[in-house]
Amino acid sequence: MRIVIFGLTVSSSWGNGHATLWRSLIRALDREGHEVVFYERDAPYYAAHRDLPVLPGAAKLRLYGAWEDIRGEARATIHDCDAAIVTSYCPDGRAACASVLDAKTATRVFYDLDTPVTLEKLEAGKDVPYLPPQGLGDFDLVLSFTGGRALELLRDRLGARECEPLYGSVDPDHHKPVPTDPAWRAACSYLGTWSHDRQDMLDALFLASARRRPAETFVLGGSQYPDHVEWPANVRRHDHVPPPAHSAFYCSSPVTLNVTRTPMARLGYCPSGRLFEAAACGVPVITDSWPGLDTFFTPEEEILIATTTDDALAALGLSAEELASIGKRARERTLDEHSGTQRARELLSLITGA
Repeated sequence: MRIVIFGLTVSSSWGNGHATLWRSLIRALDREGHEVVFYERDAPYYAAHRDLPVLPGAAKLRLYGAWEDIRGEARATIHDCDAAIVTSYCPDGRAACASVLDAKTATRVFYDLDTPVTLEKLEAGKDVPYLPPQGLGDFDLVLSFTGGRALELLRDRLGARECEPLYGSVDPDHHKPVPTDPAWRAACSYLGTWSHDRQDMLDALFLASARRRPAETFVLGGSQYPDHVEWPANVRRHDHVPPPAHSAFYCSSPVTLNVTRTPMARLGYCPSGRLFEAAACGVPVITDSWPGLDTFFTPEEEILIATTTDDALAALGLSAEELASIGKRARERTLDEHSGTQRARELLSLITGA
């Protein structure tokens, strides 16, 4: 199958969760013999932090400066492919959607990697620049990174006809148990870009825990945190942890934290890619709670749930044997159900069905 994608970025993992998801999917598709072309606008902030300038295997990355520069080329590529996908936050989303919807041969797909944010903006009456003005009813298939009630809302509010979840995934060849690294060693780790609607929960589960265990080190990796955040003295910060270092980052602490953005937690069925990455490394995860979490991992057996500082501290207080057992079961579940290969096959099946 020949697949063309118009997305936010695959070349830079800086400040976004799209890149690592696409890398996992594209590697799996390439291994299965499918052709992929990814169109990405060459944004300065991603160019300055580009950590994957060339896609694996036969997959092609097409960087461009302006849509007008590639309009004709993109149309030709779309008309010569089996499936064309436009994603949320594609900088030229409306133009790309128009070109894809003009195609008569390709399966036309919209993949919303930010469904709760999309729906929240619509509810507030804000413009969503990556959506076509007529909604999503003209696409053959609409995919959502978030399942559950979000799928109904995509149908009701945006007219999506065929709407299915395509959750995050992980590449087990790149995320796996590795030796610890002194640069990341800590009692607890957290990896995530700043977001205002995650900060309250991060304060409760991570920063407050650090304040109550001042003799231990906590490590945080992530960019764009504002100056007004008050960091405990025992929190060590790193503005960016490149994907090749993610496994060592996770494996260098006995437990890691996952925090979900508020709109996503409200709708549920929203596992982050970071959650699968850590689990694939065999590291137990403490996460905030949301509907559908038990669809992906069994609470207290494969994942730990915390909604308060006391919950987080109780998880941190488990024995090394208990934590290792949870991490082992989470890794087994992830390899069975949440790998990039599994998601790529789901994607191909959904495209074929559409």
